[in-house]
Amino acid sequence: MSVAPRLKTYLDLVKFEHTVFALPFAYAGMLLASMTQNGTGWPGLGVVIWVTVAMAAARTAAMGANRVIDRAIDARNPRTAGREVPAGKVSPAQAWALVLVSLAVMAFAAAQLNPLCLALLPLAVVFLIGYPYTKRFTWLCHAWLGVTDGAAAAGGYVAVTGHFAPTAWVLWAVVIFWMIGLDVIYATLDRDFDVKNGIKSIPARFGIPRALKIAAASHALTFALLLLVGVVAGASGWYYLAAVAMGAILLYEHRIVNPNDLGRVNVAFFDANMWLALTMLAGVIVDVTWRTLT
Repeated sequence: MSVAPRLKTYLDLVKFEHTVFALPFAYAGMLLASMTQNGTGWPGLGVVIWVTVAMAAARTAAMGANRVIDRAIDARNPRTAGREVPAGKVSPAQAWALVLVSLAVMAFAAAQLNPLCLALLPLAVVFLIGYPYTKRFTWLCHAWLGVTDGAAAAGGYVAVTGHFAPTAWVLWAVVIFWMIGLDVIYATLDRDFDVKNGIKSIPARFGIPRALKIAAASHALTFALLLLVGVVAGASGWYYLAAVAMGAILLYEHRIVNPNDLGRVNVAFFDANMWLALTMLAGVIVDVTWRTLT
């Protein structure tokens, strides 16, 4: 296989386009941290580069591990049997090699930022690699994913300041509950398969109607936390305008999915949440630019 098709196979393996979920929140944390510490929303090109590298590497490692660890489960599920590892497009050894290389890149990027980022690396690896195993033991697996992805937002903040602060913690909480909600919605697609195969999830444990209510409650809390970010960060009205837009996106997400019609789950899961993440980043960029200029 030539280079271009092989590269596409690996990008498909790790669903590279889903990087758009967590990366904007990492950038948001980075910009808000710079505004607090430096009085300007620009943290410097070096920080931007290494946060980007660390985030991309972390997500590649997590998705690669997820795919190779879950290959036997994916092979039994008609929805996922065509994924790269169970379909034989990427061998388990190749997937693990990608994971190890990605972790090495992540470690190098963390070392370029500050000592705290590097010190937290072992804990980050545990959460990145551990997620696929949680669904074998607990329906709280969605929360593990939320904590893992939420670390990106807090990590963006810590990359600038070298320490945690209230804004970092609240950003982390935003992503935790946002991810819980969207992952529960996505898990409704596999509810019947999960029940038959002993896979743990909120839809499998509580049924789809109650699962969607749990997801809605999680996203209601997400919206409240988005507003709290503005309070603790001292944001301008521009940020709150973006927060209202994000609340509308979350509302739309739940309006298009119901227990009797799961046909638009992928729209709710990917499209709506892509726009939410980009709206968050746009709102923070406008906010810190406004506050820097004024």
